[in-house]
Amino acid sequence: MPSHTGLAQYNIIGFVTIVDVARAKEFYGNTLGLRLISEEPPFALVFDAHGIMLRLGMGKELPPAQGTVLGWQVPDVVAVVKDLGQAGVAFERYGFMQQDELGIWTTPTGAKVAWFKDPDGNILSVSEHPDWEK
Repeated sequence: MPSHTGLAQYNIIGFVTIVDVARAKEFYGNTLGLRLISEEPPFALVFDAHGIMLRLGMGKELPPAQGTVLGWQVPDVVAVVKDLGQAGVAFERYGFMQQDELGIWTTPTGAKVAWFKDPDGNILSVSEHPDWEK
């Protein structure tokens, strides 16, 4: 056990780079249902993601995509995928993994994951982890 305090007791802050501020504000606020806390041009839009600060950094270009940048752990991934689908979210399909008709992949450990993109092409996910302990 470390002799220092570390960071385990503190909340994380999520950071995602966006380019199209108006579309991001609409998508994260209305489509995903997050509460906009503040607009800090030319730096960021700040949202409340269930008690976690999410800063959408206003950029001139996006860094190259390197996989999922942000994800939500949900209790019922099927229900959330259906709900987001009704809000207009399109889920990604990947040829290298077997996904069900909703686009949900079941991992070897039994977790279920579905991916979608925000208006700037950032890859986001929702996932259900039945064995995860807090």
